[in-house]
Amino acid sequence: MKKRGKNVPASPAGRPLRALQRPELLARYENALVASDGVAGAHCVHELWMRGEIGLNVEAMLERLWASAAESVPDWLPMRYVEWLPLAYDVAARFQPQGRGRSNLYLVLLDYSDRDEPYGVYVGMSRYSPAERFDQHKAGIRAAGSVLRRGLEVLTGPTLHLQRRPRAEAAAIEEQLAEALRAEGLFVQGGH
Repeated sequence: MKKRGKNVPASPAGRPLRALQRPELLARYENALVASDGVAGAHCVHELWMRGEIGLNVEAMLERLWASAAESVPDWLPMRYVEWLPLAYDVAARFQPQGRGRSNLYLVLLDYSDRDEPYGVYVGMSRYSPAERFDQHKAGIRAAGSVLRRGLEVLTGPTLHLQRRPRAEAAAIEEQLAEALRAEGLFVQGGH
């Protein structure tokens, strides 16, 4: 994978800052803000998030990072705090695809703030990139109703390793991933 920032890999799943203590993560985060380094800042926020940092702290860190380095924040960092994001990473990591192809798996954060659970997730598969497919959903092109009406953003990070897979393999993983997320208690749409 291509390296970006100060020797920080682009993929969040590897958690390159895992060995750092919280004070060092916070110091690196502040340095990233000063340098407008969205990648380095994103890895700091992500690591704290994966460790269970308080949601209000993550929200504040996200807001400050987006304000200071929006152009360089990687697309795998969500724009809002989602309590179950670490779980989504853990569940998606269970799937280790074998082949290479043209199909991509993706997750879309769904807004269910009018219900008991504030967020749900849509599991999908497409030959388009996750961002392109999300835009198609929102434009009403072969749109799933849940994404059209409730889609907030693509949760790119958990499925980075599930891109460019053979169609049959991607279809099987899509169904299994949706079921695994449901089994963990998430409200899931799609996955068919």
